[in-house]
Amino acid sequence: MRAPDAIEALAALAQESRLALYRLLMKSGARGLPAGEIARKLGMPSASLSFHVKELRHAGLVVAQRQGRFVYYRVKGARMDQVLEYLTENCCVGSTAGAIPNTDASGRQRAAKSA
Repeated sequence: MRAPDAIEALAALAQESRLALYRLLMKSGARGLPAGEIARKLGMPSASLSFHVKELRHAGLVVAQRQGRFVYYRVKGARMDQVLEYLTENCCVGSTAGAIPNTDASGRQRAAKSA
């Protein structure tokens, strides 16, 4: 994955409604959900849903599939795998401490979990 592709995918998710839509589709699994059910579950007008789906599809994060009269949307899991791989591919070069630092959002060291 190239930087512009990662930026496009992350930018598509950097909006509350699209993030909620993506999370809902992740939870729905491989079958996905029809547009009407998505709109109902998110309390979103169909015009807004259409706009947000378009942004996620353009970023390659969501795919659509017609099944009879309905259009089902589902997450394109391989794309998110590529984004995560891009973000972490060089995270620990030369480090012996492990893959991801044990720090919280402020950068402070987290307390060790007891077994």
